[in-house]
Amino acid sequence: MTHTASERTLAVLGSPIAHSQSPALHRAAYAVLGLPWSYQSVEMTSLDLADFVSSRGPEWRGLSLTMPLKHNVIPLVSTLDGMARLTGSANTILYDDPGVAEPDRAAAPTLRGFNTDVAGIVRSLGAAGLTTATLVHILGSGATAASAIAAAAELGTERVIIWARNPVHAAGLMPLAAKLGVAIEVRGPDHRLAEDSAELVISTLPGGADAGVAFPAELPQHALLFDVAYSPWPSALADRWLDAGGEVLSGLAMLVHQALLQVRIFVAGDPLLPLEREDDVLAAMLAAVHLDAAGAPVGRPERSSGGEPAQAVPES
Repeated sequence: MTHTASERTLAVLGSPIAHSQSPALHRAAYAVLGLPWSYQSVEMTSLDLADFVSSRGPEWRGLSLTMPLKHNVIPLVSTLDGMARLTGSANTILYDDPGVAEPDRAAAPTLRGFNTDVAGIVRSLGAAGLTTATLVHILGSGATAASAIAAAAELGTERVIIWARNPVHAAGLMPLAAKLGVAIEVRGPDHRLAEDSAELVISTLPGGADAGVAFPAELPQHALLFDVAYSPWPSALADRWLDAGGEVLSGLAMLVHQALLQVRIFVAGDPLLPLEREDDVLAAMLAAVHLDAAGAPVGRPERSSGGEPAQAVPES
């Protein structure tokens, strides 16, 4: 019996983690696939990460990681996929069996790291109808901004404007943009009027945070706002965008699409290899978090005053 059919254990790690939607997504996927796998959330800090990762038993198949664990795990893995190497961030760890089919293996597994965040952004935007963008505004200059720049490059973006409270903090994004062939401009508090020709605005800020950017009234009419915040929803920025008649996509859509790629990794070891019944798996995952195929909320009001803690970055 292979690892695919046997019982395996997986988890999402982070702090705080109680709000995580990853268990609901993964459990829905494995139910469709008929896999007797368990997926849990585990409160985890950077200080405890190395011991946790190295002490897992043979039943463990993989981990999903939140920030800052996505950076901290890099020294702990044996290999990284191309996007994890490029961004310096791995949100997925696979305990890869060293040529042993049964879970009672004696040899230590190979730890493989992947970044599915970038593809999650691209796939969720595509599902919402946006497949290209020449100019992109990115609000915030943290780790999620790096994935946003890489996703913009996948969309064929020629120019990215980073809006940062402290432009010095955005300096680390310059080498990444250069590798991707994307022109990047960093704007700080002294220049706050956004250009109205952008097709996409990506906010990587915590829910409710004020970017301090003045958006032209016409921008929401033709630019999609992708806000990585999703709890509570809508964020203050998303609320204003909707009031202006614009379209908004929440980070929950990204979470679903990157989780689907994680399931591919955990099942087959390859984020590029589609699952059996993948359409059914994706539909079940979207239903688990009340989204339609385009990533829009269904079965509940689009605007709610959710009482959950704000989540600035999709947790896996």
